[in-house]
Amino acid sequence: MPAIIQIITTINDRRKAEEIGRQLVGERLVACCQITGPIRSIYRWKGAIEETDEWYVIMKTKESLYHPAEEAIRKLHPYEVPEIIAVPVRDAFEDYTAWVKRETL
Repeated sequence: MPAIIQIITTINDRRKAEEIGRQLVGERLVACCQITGPIRSIYRWKGAIEETDEWYVIMKTKESLYHPAEEAIRKLHPYEVPEIIAVPVRDAFEDYTAWVKRETL
């Protein structure tokens, strides 16, 4: 079983999503960052139902780098309570897993 994860966040600004991706890849906290969108998010915030167009950001990294990556995302993310979720990778192409591990700290 590979010890890699996907970290997911959403953000309402494409340029900020790209900034987060560049920063974390540059610091080798993640091997890659994919940005897709816009997506439509409907959520409850401070007692009201909100709707926002957001960008979906998926990053691949080693499980051991989750907390440093989370901290870096939190520093760059403009939301008061950003979605930052780690999703375990149950299985993956062995060469891809090796690449993720080589390209991160």
